[in-house]
Amino acid sequence: MRIAVTAASGQLGAAIVNALLSLTSKENIIALARTPEKAQHLGVEVRPGDYNDSAQLESSLQSIDTLLLVSGMDAPDKRIGQHRNVIAAAKKAGVTKIVYTSVQGAEENTAFSPVIQSNRQTEQDVRESGLEWVIGRNGIYIEPDIEYIENYKKAGCIFNCAGEGKCGYTTRGELAYAYAKMLLEEKHKSHTYNLNGESITQSQLVDFMNEAFDANLVYQAMTVDDFKENRVAELGDFIGTVIAGIYQGILEGKSDNPNQYAQAAGREHISWEDYFSKLKAEHKL
Repeated sequence: MRIAVTAASGQLGAAIVNALLSLTSKENIIALARTPEKAQHLGVEVRPGDYNDSAQLESSLQSIDTLLLVSGMDAPDKRIGQHRNVIAAAKKAGVTKIVYTSVQGAEENTAFSPVIQSNRQTEQDVRESGLEWVIGRNGIYIEPDIEYIENYKKAGCIFNCAGEGKCGYTTRGELAYAYAKMLLEEKHKSHTYNLNGESITQSQLVDFMNEAFDANLVYQAMTVDDFKENRVAELGDFIGTVIAGIYQGILEGKSDNPNQYAQAAGREHISWEDYFSKLKAEHKL
């Protein structure tokens, strides 16, 4: 079985390729990337895969049995058409199974909702494609908080508008393993899985961060409007507004969902105690 992974030059796509390499031969794996040179380091065959180029996609998907479609990063209104290009090319090329990386979150009334809505449309398109399908709905990556630790230390706090809402965080590595299993195993046909670890509050996240990084952070809750203003000032209007929408969704309970990670991956998601213990050990090296 030959498996193609789109957006393989990105962090999630590359992680999925690496997870597949631990489970199957590299000859079975094809990496697709808009800029193929950026995926050469993965050590597998690389083909061009621009979501806007239907003819290129159809050519690159020749001889592929199973396709992993990584959700695009373009504006929501553009992504639906781009994903449809990939699905149509897969059908024309003879692909038999498609696995899609979707996301959890508020489907309405937040600035992140247009992204969620575009993903839900692609989920529907995948289900109606006539191909075998599996869909994963990713929890929120925890890595950005880890990468932001020095900024948090300078501020003395983690600040956002999530309040006491619980969030089903995950990691790219855990997602990658689950998607590799979903790609390789037949038993996942026609399943949609929430892929995340145990849901935690921001206060719990602060406690884990303090333990792992010898920090003394506190959690500072903000209103949605104040947090949006803060994020827009630092990150610009589009990204800042979207991030505020993500945390508003956490506040409203939209990221605290039943967890089906074990059904998808065949094992439990890493516990946050174990994850942060590993970070603490690395931090002390």
